[in-house]
Formats: sequence, structure tokens, C-alpha cells
Amino acid sequence: MNADALVLTKPRTLERRHLPVPRIDDESGLLRIEACGLCGTDHEQFSGHLPTGFAFIPGHEIIGVIEGIGDAARERWGVSVGQRVAVEVFRSCRECDSCGRGEYRRCSSNGLATMFGFVDVNIPPGLWGGYATHLHLPFDSMPLPVPDGLDPIVATLFNPLGAGIKWAAMLPETSPGDVVAVLGPGIRGICAAVAAKEAGAAFVAMTGVGPRDRTRLAAAHQFGVDLTIDVTEDDPAQALQMATGRLADVVVDVTAKAPAAFADAVGLAQPGGRVVVAGTRGGGGAPGFEPDLLVFKELRIFGSLGVDYPAYQSAIELLVSRRWPFEELHREITGFAGLPGLLDLLAGNEPDRVPALHNVFVPIA
Repeated sequence: MNADALVLTKPRTLERRHLPVPRIDDESGLLRIEACGLCGTDHEQFSGHLPTGFAFIPGHEIIGVIEGIGDAARERWGVSVGQRVAVEVFRSCRECDSCGRGEYRRCSSNGLATMFGFVDVNIPPGLWGGYATHLHLPFDSMPLPVPDGLDPIVATLFNPLGAGIKWAAMLPETSPGDVVAVLGPGIRGICAAVAAKEAGAAFVAMTGVGPRDRTRLAAAHQFGVDLTIDVTEDDPAQALQMATGRLADVVVDVTAKAPAAFADAVGLAQPGGRVVVAGTRGGGGAPGFEPDLLVFKELRIFGSLGVDYPAYQSAIELLVSRRWPFEELHREITGFAGLPGLLDLLAGNEPDRVPALHNVFVPIA
């Protein structure tokens, strides 16, 4: 039996391959992939912005059904054949000091080197990413059970919604009555707004940039955003002051490749505020940033790499609750044939087209 997969061999080159499905032993599992959400990392890999020296199967927002599982793996993971699961991007040995502290992203045996969607396809069995029909699950995988009633395409939001919960609620300890500002109107920004409201935020503002973000900012009002700000037209700090009479208790910066956004984040925060930086800048420093403001405002700055397992669990529960209209998101779904074009669009190579808020790969021809 072979699995179909798309292998990124060099920038903008996805090669269709057939890879043997590995035999399942006592400590492994096999996932039949149903859907894989796309995020900024995917198109940065595709465009070469995140270069590697090897070919790999991208995709890490993975939902699927357990097709085979060994006895030890079943006992460790608490899942069984036929069960739908979400796959945590990082793997955990459960034994090193970092894993013991819950910081399994820094697992001494894994870390960034073994994260799903970024592993050399020549490392057996090769099925390490979501752009495929099947995924190999080694013993240190961390699958999360997904209720049968949750559509697998909607369920791929476990990843960005889990990120929103960590970045906009858990990490900054958002409290009832807080004013929150979210920089970036993509799917992670939308999810951060929802998480802030779920944590009790009294007011959520969101920034975007120019006409390309206009439809996203309009959609944000369905997801708890009270004020949208186009930073090409208005000063975000002034706009927030006019709307609320003060600056933000919590600022969440989820922009990507936007170095100047950090200056906006610091400017939006009130004295004693918390600023979470979750999107990579792409180099180039932070134009307009005044370091003294960190001192004068006594700000707390949090950097965040990835998401924690408990946040993913909370995200799945929130999706199941249907308190927010995630099913109605503007989304594009594509199979093997359409994936390169969709990634090109997400990378900004078609300036006249605005991509959907939620983009999902399903393993069909």
C-alpha cells in the first residue's frame, strides 16, 4: 500500500510522490488524513522564505482518523482505531526536563527538528507532513481526540484557535473588563479576538493594512471585534483612545513579515500592559520602535513559539460548542492539484486576489 504526498523539493516546487505506508509496530500509529489547514508557515516554506537543505512534506494543522495503532501507543495516547484526532505539531518524549515542565516544544529529543510538516522526507518512513493521504505517528506523537460530530475541515481550526487561546488569554492572563488590541486580521488574529472575548475582555480592537485587509476586518465583527482600524488611514493608539478612553491592557501581535507592527503594539499598550509577540518579523528589526517606552510604560513583553496541548484541548471544546460562527468563515478548500496555486496566492503573488480567511487542503485528486 502506498500513500500519496506532495513533497516540497525546492521553492515553489511541489512534487507528487507515492510513498510506502509503513508497518505499524507496538509503539506507532498510522493516520488517514482528512484535512490539513494552511497557515503562514506553509506559504513561507513554499516561497523559500523559510529555507531548508532537504525535501519534505509540508502541512502541520492535521486532522485525521486513526487507521492503525500499536498496543503501547494506544495506551499512551488514549485513542483507538477509527477515532478522529488532531495532531499536535511538536512531539514529546515525556521524560526530559523540558517535557516535565510542560515545555515540550523544547524536548531534548525533538524540538523544532521533528515537528510535523518540516522533516526530511528521506528519514524513514517519510510520511511526516499533512500534504498527504497518510501520516506516520511515532511513539512521541501527541494526538488529541476530536468528537465525531465536529466536521474535519472546521476541526483544522484547532491549531489557530489554540494559538489564539494561548496568545490572547492564557499567556497575558487576560481578565474580565480588559481592553485588548489584536494586530493582524488573519485567521490567527480572528481566533485571538474570540479567545480574548471568551476570557472576558470588555473591548477588542483589531488592526489591518489597506484594501487587502478590508474584507477580513469586516468579517472580524462576527468574532468579537468591537473596533477595526486600518493603520494606513488612522493612528491605532489614537483610534483606540477615542473609542475607549484609554489604551490596551493586552496587545497581541500576530502579524507576519511586518517589522513595524511591533512599534504599533508598544504604542497601543497602556502603562503596565502586556504585549504578546507571536508572529515572526522576517528580519529587519522593528522600525519606529522606541525602547524607552518599555521602561516608561513598565510593559511586560511575551514571545511565544507554538501552542500548548491544553490550549488545543480548549480550542476543540470551543469549536464543539458552536458559540462562534466558525462554520461560516470564508474558506477555500483544495486538493493535490490546486494546492500550489493556493500557496502562491497566500504568499502574495497575486496582488489582485484576496485569499480566504481559512484555507484547507484535503487529500483528493
